[in-house]
Amino acid sequence: MRILVQKFGGTSVASPENRRCAVDKIRNAINEGFQSVIVISAMGRNGQPYATDTLIGVAREANPLLSRRELDIMMACGEIISAVVMVSTLQAEGIEAMLFTGGQAGIITDNQYGNARILRVDPIRIREALASGKTPVVCGFQGVTAEGDMTTLGRGGSDTTASALGAALLAETIEIYTDVDGIMTADPRIVPTAQILDRISYAEVSQLAHQGAKVIHPRAVEFAMQKSIPLVVKSTFSNAPGTLITTSAQVEETCDTTISDRIATGVTYVKNISQITVEPASNANNFDSSQVFKILAGSGINVDLINVLPRQVLFTVQEHDATETQQRLAAAGYRLQRLQQCAKVSVVGGGMGDVPGVMADFVEALTANAIPILQTVDSQTSISALIEGRYMEQAVSVLHSKFGLD
Repeated sequence: MRILVQKFGGTSVASPENRRCAVDKIRNAINEGFQSVIVISAMGRNGQPYATDTLIGVAREANPLLSRRELDIMMACGEIISAVVMVSTLQAEGIEAMLFTGGQAGIITDNQYGNARILRVDPIRIREALASGKTPVVCGFQGVTAEGDMTTLGRGGSDTTASALGAALLAETIEIYTDVDGIMTADPRIVPTAQILDRISYAEVSQLAHQGAKVIHPRAVEFAMQKSIPLVVKSTFSNAPGTLITTSAQVEETCDTTISDRIATGVTYVKNISQITVEPASNANNFDSSQVFKILAGSGINVDLINVLPRQVLFTVQEHDATETQQRLAAAGYRLQRLQQCAKVSVVGGGMGDVPGVMADFVEALTANAIPILQTVDSQTSISALIEGRYMEQAVSVLHSKFGLD
């Protein structure tokens, strides 16, 4: 049994015309001898009736602090609606499709509502559907707890659904369909000279995703890596080959030297974040910084760009979590400052760790263009800086040029 998992993003299913393009990709896979498992995202983008952000807005109209358990049920509706419409479309085209929610597909998660982690996948019903000649259509982005409560997997969770199912089913390939022809060295809306990467390693694409590139969810990469299943990111609307994601060994075997020896793979960004500075109350004798992070973890708030000093902690959160962050920490007696509308820009590359002067080049590119740096953090495969949001596009462009990606 040759199994292919095909995941279609929101724009791929947003209109009848787009869904017909998706059906063509599914039919081509079936004609090539694959048994296809389809994973579907919610339709469209914010503002459109069934998009996830639209549903969140409806749910929070009465109470902006609606509990995360109930909010997850609302957010899961977008994928259910989208998957039903896709099944209807496939059946009309003569493809015998069958719908599964995340729970029905066997995706069991913890109870971290809004950002649940998959504990196990038991795709017995998917295998039964495939054995009977049906094409399963699975609602992405969702699972259930052991108690049967519905959960969502965090932003980009449909990628995670596709990859987890692919690993559990030992799929031959996992295809991630979007509205672009592959993974690019930067956002082409900001950097017109950005290039499509033909191949990239699991490690590099995971780091790009962690640093804000909306290419594929990093947890999706982790599942594929467990079983060494190739991922392909490609467009629903063209026949371009897309970007192949494999192990670094496979990349070296199939790519030319200039690709495998590159220092930087891409430049990415995260916008709409706040920098939070936390200090103890004026009369406090000691400062246990770990309590700050325990409070935020208990509220399900993710933090980034962390600097811990003897009497001060700096970190960043998404703007939509900033108000709750302030409320939780102020209630615990901490003093806070908040700098809004910041952005994080990052250069990512598997070859950065062994090359001296990379940080110098990074800082020079920004300071030479009068872009103030608020914080930095680096690793073996990335360098990131926090800057004011108004400089974001300029920073991405100059870093793309500085690291030879034009």
